[in-house]
Amino acid sequence: MADITDEKKPLSRNEGIKSASRGLRGGIAEGLTDVITGQLDEDDTQLTKFHGIYQQDDRDIRAERGRKKMEKAFSFMARVRVPGGQMTPAQWLALDDIADERANGTLRVTTRQAIQFHGIIKSNLRPAIATINKALLDTLAACGDVNRNVMCAVNPYESAVHAQALKLAQDMSDHLSPRTTAYHEIWIDGENVVESAGNAKEEDEPIYGKTYLPRKFKATVAVPPQNDVDVYAHDLSFVAVLKDDTLIGWDVLVGGGMGMTHGETDTFPRTADVLGFCTPEQAVDVAEKVVIVQRDFGDRSVRKHARLKYTIENRGIDWFRAEVETRLGYKLGPVHVPEFKSRGDRYGWVQGDNGLWHVTLFLESGRVKDWPEKKLQTGMREIARMLDGGVIILTPNQNLTIANISAEQKPAVEALLAEHNMAITADSGLRRNSMACVALPTCGLALAESERYMPDLLTALESELALAGLTEDEITIRMTGCPNGCARPYLAEIAFVGRGPGTYNLYLGGSLEGERLNKLYRQDIGEAAILAELGPLLRQYATERKTAESFGDFVIRTGHIAATTAGNNFHANLKLA
Repeated sequence: MADITDEKKPLSRNEGIKSASRGLRGGIAEGLTDVITGQLDEDDTQLTKFHGIYQQDDRDIRAERGRKKMEKAFSFMARVRVPGGQMTPAQWLALDDIADERANGTLRVTTRQAIQFHGIIKSNLRPAIATINKALLDTLAACGDVNRNVMCAVNPYESAVHAQALKLAQDMSDHLSPRTTAYHEIWIDGENVVESAGNAKEEDEPIYGKTYLPRKFKATVAVPPQNDVDVYAHDLSFVAVLKDDTLIGWDVLVGGGMGMTHGETDTFPRTADVLGFCTPEQAVDVAEKVVIVQRDFGDRSVRKHARLKYTIENRGIDWFRAEVETRLGYKLGPVHVPEFKSRGDRYGWVQGDNGLWHVTLFLESGRVKDWPEKKLQTGMREIARMLDGGVIILTPNQNLTIANISAEQKPAVEALLAEHNMAITADSGLRRNSMACVALPTCGLALAESERYMPDLLTALESELALAGLTEDEITIRMTGCPNGCARPYLAEIAFVGRGPGTYNLYLGGSLEGERLNKLYRQDIGEAAILAELGPLLRQYATERKTAESFGDFVIRTGHIAATTAGNNFHANLKLA
């Protein structure tokens, strides 16, 4: 445990921006009216994150525009908050229209059950957000130093417990939303945004306070034995505890997080600790108090160490539990050990207890668009138009579930899936269990490709799988363009993290169930070296594995890497060539 002192350190620059923002208003409204430039003021780009918006530019043409002395090709990413990933067909159609009219023509399902638009130019930003609001959705708190989109186990229509999980996710999202009216003033109403700092109204933020949280905060709700939300990767997770198929309460996990920085070993991913047990009635209260303790004790000086995982790592889980219980006014109960069996989605058709049907479709890295060989966007549009009472659910694995399909409508949905060549599975177990972040060309943090490259790498690896007889084996594989971990790579059995153009760090050894971090296996390798490393390992796994042994367990048992037993030894015991 690190030494904790009372020495006051200088606050990070972002703390000053938040404090002076007049409730997240800043100069955003004025900046939107400036037609001379496609960008916003630098400070305001920090505040727009709280509104679910990131300023980006097209990095594919950045160098060319620089040579011509032109401004970067600025645009914006807007992330739609969808608690539990659930929306109506009408909402899907509204978002699809926005993609065509205001963005780059595609939708992207994120790894946290949200929708992202890319390529929104500044003049389209306010109309796009206003249209999202008309669809009874929003982008508020989808980014920024607040609780973000709350994830939930899929599918809420298969059991009463899943429905209770969805309600908790939605209740938690509502309760932890910022109270400022700046969002509606700037994007919806267009009023009260140009008052002077001395006259501007600053709403009370009873949970967050004037400067919100030190960093982002992520929460999930899970129903064992499925760990589709990756409970160990997040700041806060509630795991259903059942008795005779009835929900009796929630195990509470805290302190997970994926981000790190290359070359800085004091930054590391971390799996969550078990905090305690609460009843269904206590869950939202527990969530609030966890957030408040992080608000009060998180590091506001060094943003790289500002996540809850470092607060708990430095002060200890017992200290954190005591602080939470003091604010609750009651003790948390003894925990139950969550038992998970898998993280992947269940592709294809499933019938719920109520007789209605649900189908899960495979998306390549979450991208919804029309390709020459498959018309995914057109097909989803036609399905959404014909659904009567159906629900569309974004999964934590970047896929889509169409739920509540009646027996009468099922043949029509099946016909549309076939007509547009929309896959309900993938060609290999590896591809079925893959995830990738967006990375280039839009993400400003990306060091290497991810979404655009992952499908090609998977095709190459599928040749190795076929040689080893492993085509149908379930192996988790994830890729990110930088070490911030948006696709939760450090919990995968095989992971690639971008280091530079065409080069990646290769990590091995996460558990199939998502309970163990992996470890660095090779540094700075390209595709040829990746195949040279993984091909022999996969063949060895095929011939030497024990019964039901996962690939992640195998590489540890056979000594290829050491097990990562905690986040603070993620960088230790490396066996690099």
